[in-house]
Amino acid sequence: MDVNQLEVLVAVAEERSFSRAAEILHRTQPAVSQAIRRLEAELGEVLFDRSSRDGTLTPAGHVLVDHAKHILNIRHSAHHAIRELKDLQRGKLALSANEYTVMYLLPVIPMFRKRHPDIRIEVKRGLASRIPSEILGRGVEIGVVSYKPNDAAISSIPVLMDELALIVAPDHPLAGKQIVSVRELGAESFIAHNVPSPYRERVVRTFEKYKTPLNISIEMPTLESIKLFVAQGMGVALVPRLAAQPEIARGDLAALTVREMRLERRLYLVHRKGATLSHAARAFLRVAKSV
Repeated sequence: MDVNQLEVLVAVAEERSFSRAAEILHRTQPAVSQAIRRLEAELGEVLFDRSSRDGTLTPAGHVLVDHAKHILNIRHSAHHAIRELKDLQRGKLALSANEYTVMYLLPVIPMFRKRHPDIRIEVKRGLASRIPSEILGRGVEIGVVSYKPNDAAISSIPVLMDELALIVAPDHPLAGKQIVSVRELGAESFIAHNVPSPYRERVVRTFEKYKTPLNISIEMPTLESIKLFVAQGMGVALVPRLAAQPEIARGDLAALTVREMRLERRLYLVHRKGATLSHAARAFLRVAKSV
């Protein structure tokens, strides 16, 4: 049996007439009668009492109509749920970012939520190097990374250019400057991130090039802890400007450019190339491109 046959069965049962059911379903009466006969042949049971003129159901017919209505309700609910997804009235969006790249999402997510308040957002914390694998494994749909993955199965969309900034406490002697040189930093105590990265290596080489000591007095596991220590006057730090933007805007930190270290990094939104993204994911990409 198929859904169309069940629709015919319910229509005849509710209208108590083959002819009226045919009108409602926009079919011919012979087509309606044939659909019922096929159901009866498949089940080996008579569904309507042919001796009556009002489409009276047999006991087997009553049982099947109850099940048919349940099946048709499920189909209606499924269609409705799919329409809601398409209209962004329901759904979930899974993103992946690390401690740094999640800062890019701060202005994007509120804008997305304003447009699509019924979509639930989950941002998973991932290691930058593993985010492409999470996407290929379908653990998340979209990731934010600070490099362009080499994997041909990943599509990368450039969304933001960031730069390295020297952050200091507001009352630090350098806080009033906009640009400093590496040689001015030889006496400073640096608070560094203890995760190796190409940018850390470039900073080390730059200090070596200008024969200036790089005094790393404290190493911390997170950017958040580094910013807190700098704000307390425990030292200075080199971090992506985006990572400290909220504190800079509030005046909790001051940011300077180091003349010899204008290191820029581009942020990318990444997703599976050629994948059929969810309606929510496609809407998120539209919002991100508009920011």
